[in-house]
Amino acid sequence: MAETRQICTEFAKKTVILAFIAIIFVMPFTALKARASGGSAYILIERSSGRILKSENPDLRLPMASTTKIMTAYTVLSEIEDIDSVITVADEAVGVEGSSIYLRKGEKLSYRELLYGLMLQSGNDSAVALAIGVAGSVDAFADMMNGYAKRLGATDSHFVNPHGLHHPDHYTTARDLAVITAAAYAMPEFKEIVSCKHTEISSGEGKRYLANKNKLLNIYDGANGVKTGYTKNAGKCLVSAAERGGMQLIAVVLNRGDMWAKSIELLNYGFDNYRMAKPVDKTAETYEIGVKGGEVGRVLIQPEENFVYPIRKDGSEKPDIRIEIPDRALSAPVEYGQVVGKISVYAENRLLFSTNFTTIQNVEKKGVYDKVKDFFKAGDESKT
Repeated sequence: MAETRQICTEFAKKTVILAFIAIIFVMPFTALKARASGGSAYILIERSSGRILKSENPDLRLPMASTTKIMTAYTVLSEIEDIDSVITVADEAVGVEGSSIYLRKGEKLSYRELLYGLMLQSGNDSAVALAIGVAGSVDAFADMMNGYAKRLGATDSHFVNPHGLHHPDHYTTARDLAVITAAAYAMPEFKEIVSCKHTEISSGEGKRYLANKNKLLNIYDGANGVKTGYTKNAGKCLVSAAERGGMQLIAVVLNRGDMWAKSIELLNYGFDNYRMAKPVDKTAETYEIGVKGGEVGRVLIQPEENFVYPIRKDGSEKPDIRIEIPDRALSAPVEYGQVVGKISVYAENRLLFSTNFTTIQNVEKKGVYDKVKDFFKAGDESKT
């Protein structure tokens, strides 16, 4: 009996050791294989220009879990006229699977409150309530999402629902998600909501305290959004954003177990290596063109728009600025806002930006009296 007990004990020890070896050596390969089968991707862009500062597999189609809700919020804000108008929670929005703010049937909340529930607490029930409130059904709202995605140029994305629960036909790319987020950041309400750390929303049945799941808001300097996401199929996903020195960066990571660390690494790379420049400044780029037959002999012109663009801090990038202004005088009269030329910015012969030069003065044609005066003045000057 003692011998049997000893054999069992030794066998148990060997089993534990073998299991430990399996955990160390086999499990990582299994995890890597699982991740590789779905793939992962990331991208870092500057918001205003859309310039890609760093990327890996940016056009790989992947599920994106709750980062879907960025498109949901964009669609809602594009469709509604009053963010504070109130809707009644539909039956279909009650008890939706996954993250929830625990909406109740017939409850009345504003679009704004539901958007906070959507983006801070990642409420799948908020997503359905918003979709039905805007479009009448989840399917109709998904059609709207796809329409807006196409208009934004996010052509490698397809949306089936407003919350991101897995569906084989629900996917995006890191590039598309960055483009969608950049467009959403042009909406003041969106930026306000996703940068909020915590808030309260209320209905007739009480208050809800909402805390943002994006912990970068608390630990990263300049962080101002945007959305976490996770499902078993999508893995860990994060769209993050931060602004420093007038430069708004957006980072997207899809199916990364290290989503927090990778997002911080990407944002740090952007801020450490790039700064915002203004290759075209309409207040500084002011020129004069001659005017023939006008009350004055010259007119001021300047670009119609400014152009701000991220460039490397090490000075290795110098934008190629090309100015096209006629070398002949304009004929009076000249009207304010008249197009008289063009200014363009290139990088490696790729057009980045172009805008018109326009006049910023009116120049009237000379009257008969002015012409006579000029004639005698010319005669007097010829006698000297």
